[in-house]
Amino acid sequence: MEASRFNEGLGRTRVSLSAEWIGSDLIVCLFNERGHIGAVAVSDFCEEEQRTSTSIITRLGHKDDVVARQAASALCRYFQKPVCVIAGIHLDSITDEEIAQIIHNCAKLVENFANSAQQPDSLKENG
Repeated sequence: MEASRFNEGLGRTRVSLSAEWIGSDLIVCLFNERGHIGAVAVSDFCEEEQRTSTSIITRLGHKDDVVARQAASALCRYFQKPVCVIAGIHLDSITDEEIAQIIHNCAKLVENFANSAQQPDSLKENG
């Protein structure tokens, strides 16, 4: 299946989301023009308890775990499928306002993707 790509924000706070279904699992990347692997979040959905469980790996010195965790959990809840989010957003001399805007832009990207994405046809038949 082809990857989906969305962008949100302007200037220094512009971020992108790319997503691709790998079998019944969803892999998502959140990044800016200086993208990298800063944090990885994996969420799984427990049907019995109707909740998600999320695990995070964060590289030393990186703060991308916040957006990775939020995105993985939200998308896992929405699709009720395993989700892996790789986040890497870097800005030199970032301000508190830019951090808040980037977090907002990432949440908007996740919402836009969830509202427009369709699970692969094979998942609809089997899952």
